[in-house]
Amino acid sequence: MTTEKKVTVQLVRSPIGCAESHRATVRGLGLRKVRSTRELVDTPEVRGMINKISYLVKVL
Repeated sequence: MTTEKKVTVQLVRSPIGCAESHRATVRGLGLRKVRSTRELVDTPEVRGMINKISYLVKVL
């Protein structure tokens, strides 16, 4: 049994008016509406996506 570390991310700001690549990153993380949350596997790829749009999301 492997226990993968998880990270919970919440969208706290609307991506309207942001760069198209940032909007695509938000969708790639599975976030749709403001205040929506997702529990994701904590990988370097996911961390990089969170870092890219850090001004739009909050790590819970």
